[in-house]
Amino acid sequence: MSAARFRPLVQFGTTRPDGALSVAGGPLWFTQVERLARDEAPRILPATQTPAPVRKALTAPRSPIAGLELDTPRIMGILNVTPDSFSDGGRHADLQSAQAAAQAMLKAGADLIDIGGESTRPGSTTIAGAEEITRTVPVIAALQAETRVPISIDTRKAAVAQAALDAGAALVNDVSAFTHDDKLAPLCAARGVPVCVMHSQGDPATMQDDPRYDDVLLDVYDALEERISALEAVGIARSNIIADPGIGFGKTLAHNLTLLRNIAVFHGLGCALLLGVSRKGFIGHVGQEPRADARAPGSIAVGLAALAQGVQFLRVHDVAETVQAVRLWQAVHEGGYEDLDA
Repeated sequence: MSAARFRPLVQFGTTRPDGALSVAGGPLWFTQVERLARDEAPRILPATQTPAPVRKALTAPRSPIAGLELDTPRIMGILNVTPDSFSDGGRHADLQSAQAAAQAMLKAGADLIDIGGESTRPGSTTIAGAEEITRTVPVIAALQAETRVPISIDTRKAAVAQAALDAGAALVNDVSAFTHDDKLAPLCAARGVPVCVMHSQGDPATMQDDPRYDDVLLDVYDALEERISALEAVGIARSNIIADPGIGFGKTLAHNLTLLRNIAVFHGLGCALLLGVSRKGFIGHVGQEPRADARAPGSIAVGLAALAQGVQFLRVHDVAETVQAVRLWQAVHEGGYEDLDA
């Protein structure tokens, strides 16, 4: 039986009531939590009634990741250097177009670039590590010669991560939560780099066949907690870990919406949180947009809803549009622009 989990009921505003607690040390706050347990109905409690270790996890400021302070939302630009990614496969498969795409995202305001050389879309199959290295490492090396912005390598393989880190990558993002290759986590620990651990159910080839959970919110939370503890055991500090609930990776539409609606519960992991929903199928379904590259409005809507629950990173394709939306969201939520001329 898993422990109870506590979801902060997140609010915003510069005037806080007495006893309000900050969400992960940021500008959002809460005075109540929802207690979630498998053997009981959910209950709303005062925030002060959460166990002390949980309260600390929910409220402690998150440490910088790859040199990025987490006092403002961070935008991770997606650069797929693959021929078969679900929304942009083949567009950036050569070095020149990949560099141009990365520079455009940086100019638009991306805080870091996530480079992937293997598609993990539903139904995709694993490729050889050597091919992944051939696709990604020249791009990483070229970008490192041009910019100081952190680069993330999106891979499940230790050999690929090692080559990427040697070329200048600063973060390892693994959609398998470091279960695909048992050499990857020790490598990251030895190199002292931050990691992103994502929840998925099953392998990309079969993960959408028939995903099932007893309780999707608690099952995903418990799985992430187990994987984060495993990473700590090999020497990766929790402060150097980003957690991602893995929207669309072994989840139905109902599963995705439940996770998004309750994403603030994952602050209890004591890690920075990342959301990756950009252009995904459920956005096309709900938004009635069959074209993946026309789903920026829906992707942004979901991203802003996550920011309102304290998520620190958004992983997106449409960087310029997202950055503009986040700036307006911050102006409304946090103020500071009222005295500027229109």
